[in-house]
Amino acid sequence: MSKCAICGNEQDQKYRPFCSKRCADVDLHRWLSGGYAIPAVEEDDPSDDDQEQNR
Repeated sequence: MSKCAICGNEQDQKYRPFCSKRCADVDLHRWLSGGYAIPAVEEDDPSDDDQEQNR
């Protein structure tokens, strides 16, 4: 049987891919609080450079 995505215990079919409602709620909280956010690297906007040169 597969492991719980949060704690590593065996999954419960009712809460798949988690073992319990608690682990499912922990995962939901991480999504809602931004815990799973993907870090972004902002690139320089070429239009900003054009505006500075025109000043």
